Order: sequence, then C-alpha cells, then structure tokens
Amino acid sequence: MGLKAKVIVVTGGTSGIGEACSRHFAELGAQVVLASNQAEEGERLEGEIRDSGGDASFIYTDVTQEESIRTLSEKAVALYGRIDAVHCNAGLWGQGKVTDLTDEDWERIMGVNVKGAFWLAKHAVPVMEKQGGGKGVFLVTTSVAAHIGFPAHALYCASKAALEALIRCLATDHAGSVRAVGICPGTIDTPMLAASCQGWDKPVEELYAEVEKKIPVRRLGQPMDIAQAAAFLLSDEAGYINGTSLVLDGGTMALPRWWGAACGRVIGYWLSVIRSRFDLGGTHWYRRTFPVQRCSRHAPCRRNGLLITDNR
Repeated sequence: MGLKAKVIVVTGGTSGIGEACSRHFAELGAQVVLASNQAEEGERLEGEIRDSGGDASFIYTDVTQEESIRTLSEKAVALYGRIDAVHCNAGLWGQGKVTDLTDEDWERIMGVNVKGAFWLAKHAVPVMEKQGGGKGVFLVTTSVAAHIGFPAHALYCASKAALEALIRCLATDHAGSVRAVGICPGTIDTPMLAASCQGWDKPVEELYAEVEKKIPVRRLGQPMDIAQAAAFLLSDEAGYINGTSLVLDGGTMALPRWWGAACGRVIGYWLSVIRSRFDLGGTHWYRRTFPVQRCSRHAPCRRNGLLITDNR
C-alpha cells in the first residue's frame, strides 16, 4: 500500500481501531502523528512503534477544543514539514431519546463526534491544500448509525449522520486538492468487545461463536480488517474514491429483515461494545427483535433487552 513517507494524523489513535490503524500505517512506512487525550497510552504506543522501526509522534489533543486542534496541526507540520492525510477517528457514544437528552449531552457527544471533525478539517485541510498536488486525504470513521434509527440513540445517530454530510461537503468544497472519505466498521473483535460481554449467562467464547454464525462472512471483524481498508483509502491507489463511505460489517446490512427472528437472542450482545469507535450494528431488522438474552450488568439491557454502545 502506498503510504511510505506520508505524514498521517490519527485522532483517537491510541486505542482500539485507532491503535491498529496507527500501527499499520507505520508498518507501511507512514510517519504517524498520534493524537489523543490518553497521554499514557499515547506515549507507550509512540515508543513501541519507534522501537519496531516505525516513525510516530504523540501529541496530546482534546478534539472538542479548536485551539487544541490548531496546536495539533501546527505541531504536526513543525515535526514533519507537512500533513498528507488525516484519519479522524476520535468519537463518543451516547444513549437516549430526544426527550431524555440535555444540553450537556449535546455538547458532550456533538463536541467529540462532530465538532472535533469540523475543527480538524478546518485546520488540517488548508495545510493539505497549500501543499498542492491534489493528494490530500481526510478520512473519517463514521458509523452505520448514520443510516439506521437505533432506538434511544437520537443524538448519537444524528452525530454520525452529520459526519456523512460533512464528508460529502468536504469532497465538493475542496475538490481537486483533498479527497474526503468515510469508513464504517461492524462487529470487531477487541479486548473491549470481550469486556462488554462480562455478566452474560454464557461464556464469551460461546457468545462469539453464536455471533459468528449470524454474520455472512462467518467471523468477527478484526481491527486489522479496518486498518487495511483505511490504509487503502488513504493511499494513491484509492484516488478515485471520494465523497463516500466504505461499510465493513461482514455483510450484516445485507441480511433480510426476517433474519432478525433467528438472531434475536444474540443481537443485544454483538451490538454492545464499550468506548472504542467501531459501531456494532448495521442491521435494518434488529429493531424488531427486542426479546433477546439480557445482560445483568447494564441498565439499557434490563430496560429493553438491547445494549448498543459506541466503540473507537
């Protein structure tokens, strides 16, 4: 993949999918700027990448603050002289109907998911435009929640839909200088996914086996699946892909509505992941399948049989 010597900024780049992408980009020869509010994890990852022969620099960043994003952009240029691509991966999950949510919820979720992407585009896109060559790339980790009305996820879904709209606007507003693309992960096997299964009636391994049987590719996704696709989208080989998003859900969204009846008892599980950024879901039919196995640890499960959380 053609990432050698490219300077790539990755927000949310120190854990989950972001960490896998950061490591993979570095393995392909990119110079990776790790942007995150996880200082300890960021410094550790920077050291591990450098020890393995890669090039990475950690910069503490709060994506909700424009000044922090401005500083990130300036430091990246000071370190490497340019920014060739950005992977906007930082994100936050939130649950609730519009009648449940507060102004604080709005600021928290929209602040990370939407405003963070907006500020990053505002300060990184001009750098890529000024460099010329028309090779800049702005990649956003979005979510299938942008296209599906998950119950009690009004604000979260709205934030993801806003990202999809932003991608299209960036593609047209900065045509000829920056490509804007999105990536939408599905059910991904990570330690956080395993942690979210604690408290269920079945062992994690058994739950995983049931989930795998329901996914058309018959396996869970791996962080490397996302990292490899992201690397392609950032490369020159993907130069004609612009203003759109790539869904990576193992074929789950292609399943017919009636399949939900057979999947009901495991839907709550595979839609649940805590705090990473790959969204588990993407089914048009799951909303009909509320009688699922319940998780004793989470209030959302006790209320409606479903636990849907965001992951990065």
